[in-house]
Amino acid sequence: MYGLIDCNNFYASCERVFNPSLNGKPVVILSNNDGCVIARSTEAKAIGIPMGEPAFKLIELIETHNVQVFSSNYVLYGDMSQRVMTTIATHVPALEIYSIDEAFLLLNGFDAIDLNKFGLNLVQTVTRNTGIPVSLGIAPTKTLAKVANKFAKKYKNYRGVAIIDTDEKREKALKITEIGDVWGIGRRYSKKLQYYGINSAWDFTQRPKSWVRHNMGVVGERTWMELRGISCLEMEVPANKKSICTSRSFGKPLAMLPEIAEAVANFTASCAEKLRAQHSYANMITVFIQTNPFSKDQPQYFNQRILALPIPTNDSTELIHFALECFKSIFKTGYLYKKAGVIVSEIIPERPLQGDLFDNRNREKYNRVMMVMDNLNALYGRQRVKIAAQGFDRKWKLKHEKLSPCYTTQLNDVLEVNANEKNPDMNATIG
Repeated sequence: MYGLIDCNNFYASCERVFNPSLNGKPVVILSNNDGCVIARSTEAKAIGIPMGEPAFKLIELIETHNVQVFSSNYVLYGDMSQRVMTTIATHVPALEIYSIDEAFLLLNGFDAIDLNKFGLNLVQTVTRNTGIPVSLGIAPTKTLAKVANKFAKKYKNYRGVAIIDTDEKREKALKITEIGDVWGIGRRYSKKLQYYGINSAWDFTQRPKSWVRHNMGVVGERTWMELRGISCLEMEVPANKKSICTSRSFGKPLAMLPEIAEAVANFTASCAEKLRAQHSYANMITVFIQTNPFSKDQPQYFNQRILALPIPTNDSTELIHFALECFKSIFKTGYLYKKAGVIVSEIIPERPLQGDLFDNRNREKYNRVMMVMDNLNALYGRQRVKIAAQGFDRKWKLKHEKLSPCYTTQLNDVLEVNANEKNPDMNATIG
């Protein structure tokens, strides 16, 4: 059996954990630079706020319904996600993190366990430990677990847990599941299947296997089998990334080389940190810059440079050196730049490497420096120690006018609890 656990309205729920006054109110989260809606609470969905809508188009709706608007706080969301996944991992033999707010659970060896009781306990434990409400779907396959999860989330009488463990339950669930809602079908195949009169997941399972293979290939056949209760998708162990990209749109257009160079240095440092976290080296680095393609009244420019590194590395200082070399070779004056990015690729495992005759860098020393820097940043907060080229001005940073505090990762943002000394029986207040 497999489980699929999903955090309910995850970004909005993260904001509510530390600000209970948001409970019951419509909440929306905006994308980078406070552009479009990327997450909504149930209340926000109910008043008709669509996903992906530009924020400026929603001003009247936001004011009318007193919608609480937040900039995306990925530091907070990432930390809360880790807390959720850590809690789940203590209850199951194997966990596959599918996204920031979703994970598949392997439930082998649970034959003698009441799955509904187990599921309810897990859902309650995660919510109690983290403050994040979650829903759990359990079924014989990962695709059916996805279907069950939708029912757990949609119908309150399930109390957050839905189980598909019989053919009768499977048939009932698939008959009321639209084909477009099936994991792995996609918009293109959904339209094609509807053309053939396949409107529900059950309709799809009633088609012959040969028809599915002919019209949808091996992937479609695998989904068809999963919906029929035949497991085809095993738990996946996350592999190291083959390439790592860090890119951002600037909070405002930039024209000066030093400002953009600082951004490039920061993007490179982020890539280097991720390389060290997965114990890898990069052989190649790419730097790109571009103007805003939507500003029709401004001259347009895009360029990139790809550089093969003399020796594979994950050293921030070395990668920043080569990244800035690439950047300066493609930078042109007279343009307003909107975005830059750094990609490290041809990634290999971290291990003793063949040296270079002309390499005079003391790599052992710099490896120790990187280790100390990572340890200090892990202990005292991200970028407490950084490379000088990363600067301090950050004129390039994203527009985050409605950013909530980083309650769990920044010491200055930790909530303070003030107890009333005169009357210790009074409830503590947060301030």
